[in-house]
Amino acid sequence: MRKFATGIAIIAASTLPGIAQASENGGGAYPNGAEALDIAALPPPGTYLLDYANYYTADRLNDADGKSLVPDFRIDAIANIARFVHVTDTKFLGATVAMQAFVPLVDLKVRAGGVRDHKFGLGDMIVNPLVLGWNKGNWHYILTMDTFVPTGRYNKNDLANIGRNYWTFEPLVAISYKNPKGGPEFSAKIMYDFNTRNKATDYSSGQEFHVDASASYNFNPLTVGITGYYYKQTTDDKQAGIRVGNDGFRGEVLALGPVVRTTFGKVPLTFQWQHEFMAHNRPQGDKFWIKSVFRF
Repeated sequence: MRKFATGIAIIAASTLPGIAQASENGGGAYPNGAEALDIAALPPPGTYLLDYANYYTADRLNDADGKSLVPDFRIDAIANIARFVHVTDTKFLGATVAMQAFVPLVDLKVRAGGVRDHKFGLGDMIVNPLVLGWNKGNWHYILTMDTFVPTGRYNKNDLANIGRNYWTFEPLVAISYKNPKGGPEFSAKIMYDFNTRNKATDYSSGQEFHVDASASYNFNPLTVGITGYYYKQTTDDKQAGIRVGNDGFRGEVLALGPVVRTTFGKVPLTFQWQHEFMAHNRPQGDKFWIKSVFRF
């Protein structure tokens, strides 16, 4: 039971950073659904703070067939992720060069089978010294790789962990279409994760494919639309070199919900809600996000 529930906190704080979802502990490093609008649009040169406030709640943990597996199950994870982005004047292959780092703070409560646990603290940070961004008219593109660093607290005997105790390398591409005068918008972020072994448990989480996406309409200054994510684990989990279970504990999830963006003063704010309609080998619940952007 512990292997499904521990580390769920990263669900609320990972690359973004912050929330947990499949593979070991029933979750991956990236908080699916963190990004929606303007995913690939780099701002002008300068230093920025993007703040992500997230709440994830789930009252069921599903098996490989999507059926509730654990009685008396509950997860409540609150996270605040500070994302620092520096956009330079440097060009490489026609792209603007940027760099970024994510610092998540996580509060995690887990209940399963009558056992409870609670953790608060720093989650697994994300660092990225090289982000390449291209702007071609109303089209924007990003090519980069995020690295998840195991800085969060972890104990293999605890029900709740806010760290994963292994590294994750996540190459990604992102694309956005936006007309500054308003109208239809589209964004997608496509990611593929490679996880190292958790030395404390001798557990190797499988590789993961996942996509954040949105379709919206910009009425200037109000934007409304639909956002969602799809996650699919592509290779088996292994412990001590042996496949876990009959299906390799491969996770899958699909979520959809509304997204709204507006501006308060000079601060852009984005509000999201994503409901998980389908989940296998992972928790199934709801995520709520508030994203704000500040320039130094």
